[in-house]
Amino acid sequence: MMFSYKRMLLGTGLLTVGYLLGSLSPFSPVRAQDEDAGPSDDSAKKIVVANDALKSAADQLKAESRYKVATKGINSFAVMVGGLNVQEDLESGHGVDPETFAALYAAAYDLKKLNLKDESLADWIDVSQLDYDAEGRLTYHNKVVRIFSVSRLKKLNAQRRVLIGESKAEKKK
Repeated sequence: MMFSYKRMLLGTGLLTVGYLLGSLSPFSPVRAQDEDAGPSDDSAKKIVVANDALKSAADQLKAESRYKVATKGINSFAVMVGGLNVQEDLESGHGVDPETFAALYAAAYDLKKLNLKDESLADWIDVSQLDYDAEGRLTYHNKVVRIFSVSRLKKLNAQRRVLIGESKAEKKK
């Protein structure tokens, strides 16, 4: 009888210690991150203002024939570097900017894997020519779509820094 009493006391003690350790915050279970509620109202307003400014700059670059992109929306990379001709870049097979690559990749995935038509691409893009090669790389007109070379990205980044006033270097044409 004494042996059973000791077991019950030991079991109750272990349960109590386990409960206490479990309820203390350092030992609380790991929880997934709370669902992101998005940016604050102030940030959202500033994003709208920035988008409006990007639209205005894109319109000006279009008027100067310096902006031809693969999406119906704004390509912020193309705007911030002073314009790109994505159609020429894509069709030449020499690479595209990161934002264009992401848009094409997402559209190809939607089209080929989910059988959904992506409406975000510009009308000049022939979506039937988006595919994957045997190695799973994105292709357009049977040419592998790549992001610009590192040297081109560095040149464009330097150009962007000059345009936004972060660099005092002379503008290169």
